Amino acid sequence: MSELALVKSCIEGDQRAQRELFEMYAPKMMGVCLRYTKDVAQAEDVMQEGFIKVFTKLEKYSGQGSLEGWVRRVMVNAALDHLRRESKFNANIPMDDVDYKVEFDGQILESLMEKDLLKLIREMPDGYRTVFNMFAIEGYTHKEIAKQLDISENTSKSQYSRAKTFLRSKIEGLEIGR
Repeated sequence: MSELALVKSCIEGDQRAQRELFEMYAPKMMGVCLRYTKDVAQAEDVMQEGFIKVFTKLEKYSGQGSLEGWVRRVMVNAALDHLRRESKFNANIPMDDVDYKVEFDGQILESLMEKDLLKLIREMPDGYRTVFNMFAIEGYTHKEIAKQLDISENTSKSQYSRAKTFLRSKIEGLEIGR
């Protein structure tokens, strides 16, 4: 079944089509949710909320771009909504404007397995993790992040820079421990 046919069937309430769409994207979307939350239980809650939004707003999917990309955006927004509700994300903390860049050693990154990197990302403070995910993984610009999170662009840039510094120190700690 094509993506558009699957979407149409889901909108019409076909439970088999809805199950197919869920099974098609749930593993990847769980990964998205895990990057924004501290544990599996929270990620599962976010993913459930996200899929509820997917199915209730599916008629808004225009068919432009990939369905997976659209579902991913819904999941990111569900994760951000969750963070706001939990009041754990406080991005309005004044931050210095950081202009330096942290260089990563490619060999160290190659040796990290995906699960190790996910674990390190989940250890980040909420503000760092959220901005890092949105910028480095989801591809939002700092301007878009600022608008979504109601922060300044400089705060977004600072949070991202601090997230990279956090990751670098954790990665170097792993290298020393080997």
